[in-house]
Amino acid sequence: MKPILKANLLTLVFILFMPILATASQEKVFTITGETMGTTYHVTVVTAHLFRTNGLKEKIESRLHEINRSMSPYLKESEISRFNRLKNTGEMFCPSPDFFSVMRKSRHLHGLTHGAWDPTVGPLVDLWGFGRVRRQPVIPSADAIDKARQAVGFAKIKLIPEGCLAKGNPDLTLDLGSIAKGYGVDAVARVVEEQGFENFLVEIGGEVFVKGVRLDGAPWRIGINTPLKTAAFNSIYRAIPLAGNRAMATSGTYRNFFEANGKTYSHVIDPRTGFPVQTGVVSVSVIAGNCTVADGLATALMVLGHQKGLDLVKKLPSAECLIIVQDKSGKLIEFVSQGFSSP
Repeated sequence: MKPILKANLLTLVFILFMPILATASQEKVFTITGETMGTTYHVTVVTAHLFRTNGLKEKIESRLHEINRSMSPYLKESEISRFNRLKNTGEMFCPSPDFFSVMRKSRHLHGLTHGAWDPTVGPLVDLWGFGRVRRQPVIPSADAIDKARQAVGFAKIKLIPEGCLAKGNPDLTLDLGSIAKGYGVDAVARVVEEQGFENFLVEIGGEVFVKGVRLDGAPWRIGINTPLKTAAFNSIYRAIPLAGNRAMATSGTYRNFFEANGKTYSHVIDPRTGFPVQTGVVSVSVIAGNCTVADGLATALMVLGHQKGLDLVKKLPSAECLIIVQDKSGKLIEFVSQGFSSP
């Protein structure tokens, strides 16, 4: 799973084809950019009332600071770092509403994917050399994998309805990297919406939420990177139109991996087996009603593989997906849910 506060080198980039001239209503495009969670963010709003943008960047960055202070494992006194240091089984940990909200969403995603998505997978990610402290990747022994798996499993976290958590295993830790950026996108989108904007785009590290349409009245277009090891970082595989209130997130295996004995091992670990995924899936893009769910599902479908992934998405009325598999000859093969947008 992807660690928060590291630049997401795969995901997606957004493409804006904006007319230079304002429309008859004198609407204009206003863009805010900055850094957060080890990557960049972009907010683009369409408005005829630029005065509404006064103070908007400060509100956005204040909100992002709150989320980062809660969920960044790189900050010693963040809520997630303090939770991870707890060693007393059953000790109550009562975090901020943001943190507890993500925990509830995590429980939902964990159950929905039957454990294919699990934010406690960190010990296995570290073992394979893909953790925050990078080291030379090696294939671990079966005993080492079994030992690490003892500290993995979201079911070992108890959620108390009043807003507290408790560990069932003192060695259990959390890494919310595969959901926190999506949650950040949703939080920033609410900030922008509260200021009265009807047409805007929010992007953090490639994860996106859009409302309404672009300046020219057309849907926003979100580019998906070409999922090949040899592709340039700005190589676009496909541009997807997105409008209304929709989010999109992409995950992939083609940038972060190592090779040993003629086999490729990616950074996406199956928490149920302890091994890197071997599904052949190199990229997953998910469209959903919010970016938190899209972000988590994109990682989960990498683990599930294209057939089980499609079967799951078919059961979710608000989600669609594009799953790209690379066969043994290197050819990219698409598997698309019925309602996924196309150019």
